[in-house]
Amino acid sequence: MSCYDRRDLGLLLLRLGTGGVLAAHGTQKLFGWFGGHGLAGTGQFFESVGYTPGKPSAAAAGLAEAGGGTLLALGLATPAAGAAAAGAMAGAAAVHTPNGFFNASGGYEYAASLGLTAAGLAVAGPGRLSVDHALGHAVNRNWMIPAAFAATGLVTALVVGARNRRLRQAEEGEQTALFEETFDE
Repeated sequence: MSCYDRRDLGLLLLRLGTGGVLAAHGTQKLFGWFGGHGLAGTGQFFESVGYTPGKPSAAAAGLAEAGGGTLLALGLATPAAGAAAAGAMAGAAAVHTPNGFFNASGGYEYAASLGLTAAGLAVAGPGRLSVDHALGHAVNRNWMIPAAFAATGLVTALVVGARNRRLRQAEEGEQTALFEETFDE
């Protein structure tokens, strides 16, 4: 097997593994498959960690994971698929960051690994064993990589930034209430 063939096989394995995991996590959120909680339960969780409104936020994350993961596995629209999945994982990492790095402590290790792998696939391309290759790379052009990451980065920054502001405001409100309660006694 030549190096070129090994590269294509390696990219296929990375796409299938990463895309499959992302797609499974997305369908947990969207449909409750594989032990997930569906949109209602996931929406409640999203509300509890500051992503509001919860149900639409859960739908957006589920679509980015399930859609991005499926497209990555197929090797179709690879720049957009990888960027969407990386954006969803950045949002997940923001939730886990206060717990440190390691997943065993509830940290962001797992989300970061999936996001970085998805981003790496978007940049590297899908290889010859892909739908993109079969279609002549019609939706996998070089200019699409920075465009996909710019759009995803902007949306992710807005969503995570809004979440962080809501959490800070809630924390400040709790501190004010505690302060007032202390002096009312």
